[in-house]
Amino acid sequence: MANKKDLIREEILSIKPYVPGKPIEEVKRELGLEEVIKLASNENPLGASQSAIDVMKKAAEDVHIYPDGNVYRLRKKLSEKLGVAENELTFGNGSDEIVIMLGQAFMNPDDEIIMAETTFSEYRFSANIMGGNIVQVPLKDYTHDLDAMLEAVTEQTKMIFVCNPNNPTGTMVGQEEVEEFLEEVPDDVLVIFDEAYSEYATSDDYPETIDYLDDYDNLIILRTFSKIHGLAGLRIGYGIADEEIISYIDRVRQPFNIGALAQKAAIASLEDEEHVQQSLEYNQQGKKYLYQQFEELGLDYVPTQTNFILVDIEQDNNQVFQEMLERGVIIRSMDSYGYDTKIRVTIGLPDENKRFIKELKEVIRD
Repeated sequence: MANKKDLIREEILSIKPYVPGKPIEEVKRELGLEEVIKLASNENPLGASQSAIDVMKKAAEDVHIYPDGNVYRLRKKLSEKLGVAENELTFGNGSDEIVIMLGQAFMNPDDEIIMAETTFSEYRFSANIMGGNIVQVPLKDYTHDLDAMLEAVTEQTKMIFVCNPNNPTGTMVGQEEVEEFLEEVPDDVLVIFDEAYSEYATSDDYPETIDYLDDYDNLIILRTFSKIHGLAGLRIGYGIADEEIISYIDRVRQPFNIGALAQKAAIASLEDEEHVQQSLEYNQQGKKYLYQQFEELGLDYVPTQTNFILVDIEQDNNQVFQEMLERGVIIRSMDSYGYDTKIRVTIGLPDENKRFIKELKEVIRD
């Protein structure tokens, strides 16, 4: 048989597979541990709303039936909650699937996307798979430099991705910056604000981007049920944009890409505002505790608008990651983002945060 590499599209060769945080069961199995906590993937430590769990249990009886391909009930619920038209919404198997659909719908070979140098990696994947080119702009004080991103725009620019708040730094760009940025971006360049962590942002300056949809037909907003709603295992996200833009995205959306359980759980989650508020309160308390501990340890950290913190442990982060793993605490090494001494830790429940700090103290003092 011919060299298998000759069968592959050239664009695929430049793609590096996404490496997720280690699953708890895998760590238990590999290291023979009985108790493991995971603070690596920015999941909600409270879990899903009990209402969502109850709905899924009931809906499990009908899993032999295909889901609603038009996502009618969730579409209607979100339309009412967000104040947008139903045809201004699209849905993905996680918001990262919508990132891929954006590439499929709009990218031509040699088109450019502009993204931060240190941000969510799936934007790069979306361009790579379609043969597009990637223009990376360095962060400024761990934050998107919107002025520099504007300067990077060329005639080949098709999309600009702004993760706000940003993963993995936890920082955000404010309302005035966003308004000035949108005013200057050419009309034929799509601007995607990925707001996966928006519900965790507590700054008064956090922009309400939905308010800008009427003025900017090139604006696309991405959100997810994976984070504060605690439905990461169901994989459901959504996009908000001009009706025509949505119609093009939906041409590449797979039929039945949102499972029946996911649709019902998402509706229940939207209705359970108490669970969202409780999740935010736990996050704020945990953030305050971890800030205090990092300061007592003399460790620099980046103040966050999310449910995770980027912290400099001033040691080889891969070694610290492995030693923490052996102690039953899964965190995220940031070496793949170019940070050799930084880790990212998800804010957990009080006992999880205390255990993380206890183990971290022992590891970095050894």
